[in-house]
Amino acid sequence: MPMRLEGSCRCGAISFAVDSHTPYPYQRCYCSICRKSAGGGGYAINIMGVAPTLAVRGKRAVGVWNAPIDGKPGSADRHYCKRCGTPLWVSDDAWPELMHPFASAIDTELPKPPHSVHLLLRDKAGWVEPQVGPEDHCFDGYPELSIEDWHKKHRLWID
Repeated sequence: MPMRLEGSCRCGAISFAVDSHTPYPYQRCYCSICRKSAGGGGYAINIMGVAPTLAVRGKRAVGVWNAPIDGKPGSADRHYCKRCGTPLWVSDDAWPELMHPFASAIDTELPKPPHSVHLLLRDKAGWVEPQVGPEDHCFDGYPELSIEDWHKKHRLWID
């Protein structure tokens, strides 16, 4: 059974809940979009959620921002609180069955991942020194495995 995650913004205007088969915050993305829009040590951590299970309280306070990539509209919509600016989740029309809450917005105690995947380290801020462990993986692009496949490979998929 998937894990029910509950999250909120800093000011309390928005709270949400979503089911997740992959509640392990293992991806650390250092791209300029995540780094500048989500903060959190110079990177953002996204978790995969089942979009049809998303329940939101305070929808009127939710803003949506689409980060341009190379001067063109990006495919991902970044949801945030219009009152306090808290980054909440990312959604993408290419994957309507999924949404990706930021681990920083989740209030539920998350399980610690046994490994981390560091993405786009070439884009990290100069002051950031990633804590890369012996079991961690680093990619200048995106990982070779999908989020689902990574979790299944490491026996972390929750049915």
